Amino acid sequence: MPTPRVRETQANSIGGGMALLLGLLGLVAGAGLIAAATAVSSTGGKAALIVAGIVTALAAFLAMCGLNMVAPGEARVVQLFGRYRGTIRQDGLRWVNPLTSRTKISTRVRNHETAVLKVNDAYGNPIELAAVVVWRVEDTAQATFEVDDYVEFVSTQTEAAVRHIAIEYPYDAHDEGGLSLRGNAEEITEKLAVELHARVEAAGVQIVESRFTHLAYAPEIASAMLQRQQAGAVVAARRQIVDGAVGMVEAALARISEQGIVELDDERKAAMVSNLMVVLCGDRAAQPVLNTGTLYQ
Repeated sequence: MPTPRVRETQANSIGGGMALLLGLLGLVAGAGLIAAATAVSSTGGKAALIVAGIVTALAAFLAMCGLNMVAPGEARVVQLFGRYRGTIRQDGLRWVNPLTSRTKISTRVRNHETAVLKVNDAYGNPIELAAVVVWRVEDTAQATFEVDDYVEFVSTQTEAAVRHIAIEYPYDAHDEGGLSLRGNAEEITEKLAVELHARVEAAGVQIVESRFTHLAYAPEIASAMLQRQQAGAVVAARRQIVDGAVGMVEAALARISEQGIVELDDERKAAMVSNLMVVLCGDRAAQPVLNTGTLYQ
């Protein structure tokens, strides 16, 4: 983004209470002069008092045009003949040069939620995602003069940042060390906030928080990806079962050997390992077979 040409400064303003009082006194004085003109008999004196009363009233009215009511969470961007003269952030009744123009701008915290966007992730899979961004205007001068419409600017840049983040990372990472949109939501949202800040900084906007509100595969591949996830879950469960079964078999053979229950040669150990693995890893309960003969029959 280009370097901002204007930065926010504080406008020269005074408390509006005294200015309002002086303006009302000026209006009363102007009306009094006009009323006093009726009591003067000379034409010249009467005309002078009327003119003075009108000028005083107009001057008081013009001065009162410089009054501004600033609510909390609002600001006034002051311009004099098109030139930026500062920003009023103090809440309450304030007075500035009446010849200036004042533009109201909100500095409250706002939410912007994107529509559900359909993009391709890093693996080329179509996905749907949406995000919500919490932001506020930090520099009123940049928000007013650096961009045409700062609200529309934030909306467009938010959508662009969400799309860019989506194509940089996969929905699900194939390797354990990689980042994914679904598995590393905190890290991805931090990267989204950093990119959003870089995009909207020129408009004087501060990103408070950003979060994904919707993340899913596109409907046309959702069923296929669901089967893939289920297959991955089955493989992971089987791997855990096998690891546990190997540990149990190892412990069983070690205890038999330590306690001298029976002496097994390598062939019988292999047979016992095979039988135990079948029992421990099978989907169904094992059916026991009683051996009424010798150990080798």
